[in-house]
Amino acid sequence: MAELVERVDERDEVLAVVERGEAIRHQWLHRISTIVCRNSAGRILVHRRPDDVALFPGQINWMLGGAVDVAESYEDAAARELVEELGVHARPRYLFKFLCEGAISPYWLGLHEVVVTEPVQPDPSEVAWHDWLTESELTDLVRDREFVPDAREAFDRYRALPLRPGAM
Repeated sequence: MAELVERVDERDEVLAVVERGEAIRHQWLHRISTIVCRNSAGRILVHRRPDDVALFPGQINWMLGGAVDVAESYEDAAARELVEELGVHARPRYLFKFLCEGAISPYWLGLHEVVVTEPVQPDPSEVAWHDWLTESELTDLVRDREFVPDAREAFDRYRALPLRPGAM
């Protein structure tokens, strides 16, 4: 069954319900919700995507997430993705959204943050490897060619925020 998303406009207002593949093919705006996970020491979860996934195979990312379902808020999507990808039940805090050009297609990216206090159980279909890095270590890694390209702008915007747990 095809994944349905809301096609939105430049103001992030809903225009129609479409298949995600169709939104990507036609370069239609839709919504993606992402989560930055920090541990109690302020380190950020970084992971490598599996080699057999369709989007960004084998690449490194500092965000988890995915498409926002029809009639779902960014916040609800972030909480759902956190459970699906890490097995963690928590309510991520919404930070900001921005219109992302995207390497594959444009979309609205909603970024959230959560402090993870329980053990993570990554879904191997989403996470091939993970580690907790300091923000300084992550800053060095973000410029690596194996880093998911869409995540770079989000990282720069995130670092510009004045109040973050563990901010340097």
